[in-house]
Amino acid sequence: MPVDIETGVRDYYGKTLKSGADLKTDACCSPSALPRPVREALTKVHDEVTARYYGCGLTIPGELSGLSVLDLGSGSGRDCYILSQLVGAKGRVTGVDMTDEPLEVAERHRAHHAEAFGYGNVEFLKGDISRLDALGLADASYDLIVSNCVINLARDKASVLREARRVLKEGGELYFSDVYADRRVPEELRNDPVLYGECLGGALYWNDFLALARRAGFADPRLVESRPLALDAGPIRERAGHIGFYSATYRLFKLEGLEPACEDYGQAVRYKGTIADAPREFRLDGHHRFEAGRIMTVCGNTSLMLERSRFSRHFDFLGDRTTHFGIFPGCGTSLPFAAEPRNDGACC
Repeated sequence: MPVDIETGVRDYYGKTLKSGADLKTDACCSPSALPRPVREALTKVHDEVTARYYGCGLTIPGELSGLSVLDLGSGSGRDCYILSQLVGAKGRVTGVDMTDEPLEVAERHRAHHAEAFGYGNVEFLKGDISRLDALGLADASYDLIVSNCVINLARDKASVLREARRVLKEGGELYFSDVYADRRVPEELRNDPVLYGECLGGALYWNDFLALARRAGFADPRLVESRPLALDAGPIRERAGHIGFYSATYRLFKLEGLEPACEDYGQAVRYKGTIADAPREFRLDGHHRFEAGRIMTVCGNTSLMLERSRFSRHFDFLGDRTTHFGIFPGCGTSLPFAAEPRNDGACC
């Protein structure tokens, strides 16, 4: 009989939180060195909130001042309270979660953080991340959506992506980490409550995720980073060890005009070096590193992502889309491997 996903996940994480136990895989850990502003913000987050954190990868991009941010599956609120400091008093942060225990932790320390930061700009809502309309979240109401190891737990992942795009403003992005598989997970493993709670049973096959994202209107998903997950020896490895699982971070822009492939229009950009914490280079994703002052040829999609997002003021743009020159040479990939960003004057 198929597992009742929503009830199973709520019970699994609620019991884990109450017991103070850790999860059984390293799906919910981050090997990445946190950027300095994030590290500094983390030191101001209450100890109980950080102790009850279950996330994977890095889900906090740069250039956040003044933004409205939505955190899907906010748990005990760690990322929300970090984001609160990074968006500042003029920004706002909304956390959505369906599990009572972590929401109680997050709410219990809301006044503490407001006093520590000198302003209160965080709210938490209980609900289903695939039904943001039921929470009253309006169309085009957020600049940025983040999520950390939660979308794979959702019953209806397609609805999560569609709802995320709906509430994003034009030029906004969904920036999230999650767990993926190198093949479709068999039904008997998908219906195992422990594997589901460990972020493995609900992991999407890479190509199925890319297809879902594109159908939801995110035409060009960009892989930021990925790493293989280690399964500890024991029942989980015995049951699922034949599948390759990865933790990966993607960014999906809501932009009209993005194309399914990287097309060449003879365009180029020059990074000004003006993002506060990236004076020497800016990394858009795992294949695009923009060195300050260097002119780089880019595909039409990359140019749109930079020109029509919050990053626009940090770049000079050369050329337009008047003439099409075919597919962009060396078109990049959204598939799961850790490739170094290019720095040879060309993107993709």
